[in-house]
Amino acid sequence: MSQPRAQLASADAAWLEMDRPTNLMVVNCVLLFERPLDWGRVSEVVRMRLVEPYPHFRQRVSQRRSMLRGPRWEEDPDFDLSRHLHRRGLPAPGDESALAALVSDLAAMPLDRGRPLWDWYLIDGPAGGSAIVVRVHHCIADGIALARVLLSLADNAPERGSSPRRPRPSGGLGGALGPARKAVSGGVRLARSVVVESLETAAHPHHALEVASQVAADTRSLVKLVFSPAEEDTLLKYDLGAPRAFAWSAPIPLERLRTLAHAHGATVNDVLLAAVSGGLRSYLIARGEQPHELRAFVPYNLRAAGEPVPRELGNHFGLVLLTLPVDRPRRRERLNELTRRMQEIKHSPEGPVSYAVLEAVGLTPPQVEARLVDIFTAKASAVITNVPGPRNTLYLAGVPVRTVLVWAPTAGSLDMSLSLFSYRGEVTVGLLAHADVVPDPKSIIDRVEQELGAIARLRRS
Repeated sequence: MSQPRAQLASADAAWLEMDRPTNLMVVNCVLLFERPLDWGRVSEVVRMRLVEPYPHFRQRVSQRRSMLRGPRWEEDPDFDLSRHLHRRGLPAPGDESALAALVSDLAAMPLDRGRPLWDWYLIDGPAGGSAIVVRVHHCIADGIALARVLLSLADNAPERGSSPRRPRPSGGLGGALGPARKAVSGGVRLARSVVVESLETAAHPHHALEVASQVAADTRSLVKLVFSPAEEDTLLKYDLGAPRAFAWSAPIPLERLRTLAHAHGATVNDVLLAAVSGGLRSYLIARGEQPHELRAFVPYNLRAAGEPVPRELGNHFGLVLLTLPVDRPRRRERLNELTRRMQEIKHSPEGPVSYAVLEAVGLTPPQVEARLVDIFTAKASAVITNVPGPRNTLYLAGVPVRTVLVWAPTAGSLDMSLSLFSYRGEVTVGLLAHADVVPDPKSIIDRVEQELGAIARLRRS
């Protein structure tokens, strides 16, 4: 029996309509395995644990839309799992660079709007093993929900028939923002009441001071998001189109990061952000540019602790605007400043308010939404995500998952994302950038890794 059509939540509709030929709203993920996978068994796992429990993986988005009704989910009458599982060989020389080139090529391909908005690419190799490239449109799920669902496909043991993992709440920035949750309902109500007018007013920034002088904490968060001036153009922010370049770090021991964080009175997230800031600073200087502060959007998880993953998945996060102290020459100063700024954000209602902004954007006609997205995304140079995964080794179709790599998409005029993902006691850093803006993305990753080493050599605070 076919399921009734359901309208996309307004926040999900916003991510759907952000798709552009040069900036696809698709989450890209790579799972690496040291041994070959049984693709038939993988297909059965996907059918039983992904397609059957979560309806949007067998539904398409209706393109029919009116002023009163937005896009809707509808069953794909011709759904065929084999159309979403594509087997490929890894081109020569079959190494990491070949995989990065393949991921870049696949990431440039738009998903077919006539079918459910996801694809898996089953890769033979590298190094005699296997890889899976997962591509899922952002309108289906945000990064935290998607990570929990994908990892629930795996087992805690290699034996066939072992119990699958149940998706559990993830931490990350959202998990650290407990004090701000009290402001969620108030912030959302406030934002919904004024966001449309405020977004329209954003085209006239000279009103910002007048507005800011009349409002309290919730509205100040809205003012920060809406009225912050556009980020200055640098080597890392330049309005161009495809193609995209991908790079990633070697796994970084999480215990090493905890030791560094404890030594400096910071969090693991603070240490990673300080390394990212230092890596970007070093890259800009090497390219002949004087570094200045750079703003980044950081996702804020709004799901309550213990809340199960809903069958409909969806997006339930806000975006906080974090200024990276790329201009500061001293590593300790960068780390201390990031620790201070993150503490300030953790006690603000900025995340819930920005979610209301996304909801409001999703209710506007596509032409208006495109303009609002341009205004919103011009305020930063990058997106930085941090999603913690499971601490133990997982097994997909009986084979251990060696490494998980993730790249968040970039909306509007954003040209770069840095995605931090932890798994089995290690963290990887994934970088997605416009190839003309950052032709050598691995060099940024290398500099981030070097910064971590330099932070480790700092004397304790």
